[in-house]
Amino acid sequence: MGKLKLGIIFGGSGEEHPVSVKSAVEVAKNLNLEKYDPYYIGITLAGEWKLCDGPSAEWESGDTRPVVLSPDRSAHGLLVLDEGKYETIALDVVLPVLHGKFGEDGAMQGLLEISGIPYVGCDVQSSALCMDKSLTYAVIRGAGIATPNFWIVTSDNDVDADKLTYPVFVKPARSGSSFGVSKVSNKEELASALETAREFDSKVLIEEAVVGSEIGCSILGNGDDLFAGEVDRVALTHGFFKIHQEESPETGSENSSFIVPADIPAESRTLVQETAKAIYRTLGCRGLARVDLFLKEDGSVVLNEVNTLPGLTSYSRYPRMMAAAGLPLGEVVDRLVALTLAGRNG
Repeated sequence: MGKLKLGIIFGGSGEEHPVSVKSAVEVAKNLNLEKYDPYYIGITLAGEWKLCDGPSAEWESGDTRPVVLSPDRSAHGLLVLDEGKYETIALDVVLPVLHGKFGEDGAMQGLLEISGIPYVGCDVQSSALCMDKSLTYAVIRGAGIATPNFWIVTSDNDVDADKLTYPVFVKPARSGSSFGVSKVSNKEELASALETAREFDSKVLIEEAVVGSEIGCSILGNGDDLFAGEVDRVALTHGFFKIHQEESPETGSENSSFIVPADIPAESRTLVQETAKAIYRTLGCRGLARVDLFLKEDGSVVLNEVNTLPGLTSYSRYPRMMAAAGLPLGEVVDRLVALTLAGRNG
């Protein structure tokens, strides 16, 4: 059997473009080239698609060619444009290494569905559902799993600041990596926090502050056959956890570090993993996701959020948790591709 033609899409026109590039760099480092013939498709901040030699901080200045994903299933792959002509490259599977808007929200998944190319990760419905924190909470509450209390604020309504119990967190409902998130300690800070969140989304979530440890669980698999990586704990020195907000996150965060495996009791570890799996199934996730929870002092857990295309950078939580459970990133990619093809052929 020949190598699989693997399309790896990275970059994107959203605020998480730099993180996506770093994730793709790490995937490329760990890719088994005896199994895969990779085709790297970078998307610029302006939204241009380019076939390139590989991901790096300077990928746009290298040898690139304009490329589009064919929506015609008979072409089934990439159309590489060159002086008014195009070359067709068939792809066996696509790995979208994209985060946030236009990558993790169902938009890219919809394009891939139309193209007919098998792709790694959650489908359109589960991607869109998990991207919107208010919808995620509504579905998870319906399944009997605890979430924070929350209020939705849209562009045409407001909230009575006097009715809130502080502190609260103000978040864009559909954004990632803590962009636009503020901790609000009193009503005087609320208006500014809402303004910050609205820079990223017209729909804003006000969420009660949950007292507890921030715990993460990485999940890989489909249906009932799920593998949970080691659980981690976010150790904070001050403030609140903001991922990818530092100038140089590779060298560490100014206020947080990760303990893997988490220093929590064995029964709490089991509860976190089983609750994460239940959330994953309830939301219809497939392939991979990172489920973040709060572990309260009484031993109960509360959902924080679900990331359907978590960071895969050298400092990201998902690959660290998988590696601690014995699955290095290269093997994670192998399993994801195998799951994707098995699902398409099953």
